[in-house]
Amino acid sequence: MKPTRQLREKLSLGSSVIAPGAYDGISARLVAMAGFDAVYASGGAIARATGYPDIGLLSFSEVLERIEKIVEASDLPVIADADTGFGGSANVQRTVRALERAGVAAFHLEDQSFPKRCGHLDDKKLIDVGEMCRKIRIARHTLIDQDCMIIARTDAIATEGFESALTRAEQYVKAGADMIFVEAPETLDQIRTIAQRIPGPKLMNMFYGAKTPLMPIEELSSLGYQLVIIPSDMQRAAIYAMQIVLAEIKRSGDSSAMAAQLTSFEEREKIVQTSRYLALDLL
Repeated sequence: MKPTRQLREKLSLGSSVIAPGAYDGISARLVAMAGFDAVYASGGAIARATGYPDIGLLSFSEVLERIEKIVEASDLPVIADADTGFGGSANVQRTVRALERAGVAAFHLEDQSFPKRCGHLDDKKLIDVGEMCRKIRIARHTLIDQDCMIIARTDAIATEGFESALTRAEQYVKAGADMIFVEAPETLDQIRTIAQRIPGPKLMNMFYGAKTPLMPIEELSSLGYQLVIIPSDMQRAAIYAMQIVLAEIKRSGDSSAMAAQLTSFEEREKIVQTSRYLALDLL
């Protein structure tokens, strides 16, 4: 089954599909091994993995290379962060073509101006509604596989207010978006109001420490949030773990005191499927 159809069928089952955020091949592989049904190729996590903040500094080619690795390593439906489409109308068309060739099952486009910034940072700027609707229409006309889902994201809550975000979301549905992503609601009531006011499938960005309060997955599912992305938790955990082991190496010269907290050599090689690749020489 194609990843696009696989994702749509998972989303139709009635409970929210949780997609943890990956930023490279091994993080995507771990999401699959943990038993999730989808993986989110997080633009913010990809940027930070290269040492840059999530403020639009990476080129589309740099992001696409990471997304290709995530698709290949996970064998799961991948929801890709397509930012603003990386520019204007022509950029959107090129971005959508490349993402479809890479094998993503869905992608989201946002209404920030380029370059964008993390949805939970301040001082964002938006394009007008007409330009965003044009980007959605271009994306729809560009897709060969119409099962590939177009997710329209609006960052209007922080810049224009909650009512404007709802109005924008309604217009994006009319323009042809398959799913709506209202970024950074600030209260539980806002999360519930989005669900009540916006027709069709919805995505919620849910992670600890953000502007958006945490809500149980069961309630999100009951409200119609079919897809829940958790973009940065794995990366934040990895950063913390690396800081701890580096401190131990600095202190003692090696990490033997942390042996119980380290993945074994054998487990590491199993995760990256070393034996499978070496077996190709025996064919």
